[in-house]
Amino acid sequence: MKFGTMSSLQKVLALIAIGASLAALLSPLAMIGETTVSTLSHPIAMTFALAGLATIIRFKLKFSIAFDGIMSVLGIWGIMVILNGIDKASFGFWMLLVAAWAFGWLYIERLSNVTGLNVFLTRLIGLITPVFFGIWILVLWEAITRGANVPFVLLPPPSMVWVKITTSLSILWADFQQTILKAVLSGYVMGCGSAFLAAIAIDRSPFLQRGLLPVGNFVAALPIVGMAPIMVMWFGFDWESKAAVIVIMTFFPMLVNTLTGLTVATNMQQDLMRTYAAGYWQTLFKLRLPVAAPFIFNALKINSTLALIGGIVAEFFGTPTVGMGFRISTEVGRMNIDMVWAEIAMAALAGSTFYGIIALTERAVTFWHPSIRAG
Repeated sequence: MKFGTMSSLQKVLALIAIGASLAALLSPLAMIGETTVSTLSHPIAMTFALAGLATIIRFKLKFSIAFDGIMSVLGIWGIMVILNGIDKASFGFWMLLVAAWAFGWLYIERLSNVTGLNVFLTRLIGLITPVFFGIWILVLWEAITRGANVPFVLLPPPSMVWVKITTSLSILWADFQQTILKAVLSGYVMGCGSAFLAAIAIDRSPFLQRGLLPVGNFVAALPIVGMAPIMVMWFGFDWESKAAVIVIMTFFPMLVNTLTGLTVATNMQQDLMRTYAAGYWQTLFKLRLPVAAPFIFNALKINSTLALIGGIVAEFFGTPTVGMGFRISTEVGRMNIDMVWAEIAMAALAGSTFYGIIALTERAVTFWHPSIRAG
């Protein structure tokens, strides 16, 4: 395991953390009522700022990577504690936030540059980085909205959204069932499945290749806001009309990627199959489809997000009194923005999980591919 010396970027981040800590010490921290509170009069803020300023000795002594991570975590904790006791943040608070953020960035930057690790530690670092980054996004969101007194109707803090999620689980579950389990999954399977079969048919028939492919391109160009009301008129207000919209959205990406993948097998590979007296279908299943698998999975991953977007947007144009799109549109009208963000959070979680499942399946199925072996 080799840690190396500090790079130019790491030195800049260290200087930002030190400078922000000094600025916080010399500035007012926040307003409590009509009273201005200084950083020096707040024990937690003063302790963190002094600790950040003391790290100037890192240019003479070697600091552990874990030290920067601990400083960032302590900064997050201190910021949350300070927010609970103030009415409005002042310059010192924002400098403390900048210092804690710089320590966090420095921690990840130094951690990612460590070499000579085994496979487990490499994967662990690969997991820590996005988790730490995501936590900091939530911290910045919380600090800015509460510290600057941003109106909740414009942007509620994550803590408020979390409270709404925990108190509205029954509503969120009903919306999840209607949108994800019924509309999205059904439309996704039908759209991807029909496009895959159409790609096989087009590959088999030159006539379809000249006739059906342009039609698929035309369908892909249809605007969702124009097709959704028509699908509602055709299939009704329930999940079937949303599934139809999703079929339209997912059909063309799957069709094009599958057709592209079927052309990857080289002439030499196909000649070898013919020397084994393999027919079209044997060559297709034993050579061309396995080689096309990375392209097919790319389409499946793209469509996992398109299906979710299509299902939610389609519910804006007519739906029963349940569903993510319905809830978002109605709660915006009622100015219940925390409920809107709760639905957005659930949709993001569902979409990320769906995408992750497909990505893991791809790794298991295409384990032979160089991109998978390298990872």
